[in-house]
Amino acid sequence: MRSKLKWIVPLLIIAALSLFYLWPVTRVSFNELYAKVDPAIVSSLRSFRQAYPPRQLQVNGVMWEYIAAGQGQEAILFLHGMAGACDIWWQQINALRGQYRIIAVTYPPLRTLEELEKGVLSVLKKEGVKDFNIVGTSLGGYFAQYLVTRHPHRVRRAVLSNTFPPNDLIAEKNRILATILPYLPEWLVLSVFRDRFEQTIYPTSGNDELTLAFLNEVGYGRINKAHLVGRYYCVIDKFVPSAPPIPVMIIESDNDPLVELTLREQLKATYPRATVYTFSGAGHFPYLNHAQEYSQLLVDFLSKP
Repeated sequence: MRSKLKWIVPLLIIAALSLFYLWPVTRVSFNELYAKVDPAIVSSLRSFRQAYPPRQLQVNGVMWEYIAAGQGQEAILFLHGMAGACDIWWQQINALRGQYRIIAVTYPPLRTLEELEKGVLSVLKKEGVKDFNIVGTSLGGYFAQYLVTRHPHRVRRAVLSNTFPPNDLIAEKNRILATILPYLPEWLVLSVFRDRFEQTIYPTSGNDELTLAFLNEVGYGRINKAHLVGRYYCVIDKFVPSAPPIPVMIIESDNDPLVELTLREQLKATYPRATVYTFSGAGHFPYLNHAQEYSQLLVDFLSKP
């Protein structure tokens, strides 16, 4: 009996650990997630997704998804943040697609800005886009600075939204998390991710139901742990930025919970000639909870000579 227990107990422990680690990610339906969102906004999102399903392109063995929409002589490249996807910009795309060709990408689970660069340039090449305006937020705003530095001759104007310049602060503050993150079970990582939406992002957005719903949709399975790990490594992937000889606009929020004041001031010091617009009490996602005002900012800035 004792000899059997010697085998049974370790097997039970292994089974329990496996169950803990491999527990599936909870799935929640679209209707449940968007139940509290204005029905007109929900209808707009549904219609957009039906009209512009993501296109796909394989680059170096990795599948990219992106949206191509609009018409016009100039193009806009939209770059989302850590918790985004290509259609998080749908309200801005609808506002601008009559005057511009628009490309909005979703990042696959890659870990360097150089890898993201190769994918984005391949998408632009496939769609026949040479010169472009760029609008990036958070990680996307950081990546936008990288593209401007690397390809100043191709970027016409740049909008850097709720973002930061290359820095040491983010890596220092997240050193322990970055160390353990790859080893945590996926369901736990996404659960903690969603908790942050509820406790930090939602209240600073003015309790905006759309912001919470879209981010929860992302956190309930549109991305996985590999996406989050890769995007974090891109956030701390250092490069030396250059102040480009093109118009730059910085969009920020005075209560951004993810980009603290120190980083916002560093960004403005990096681009001293930039136009700066500060939202009051809009949090980290003003393009969701102040969509009309945000879209008008883009219209006004991008239409300048």
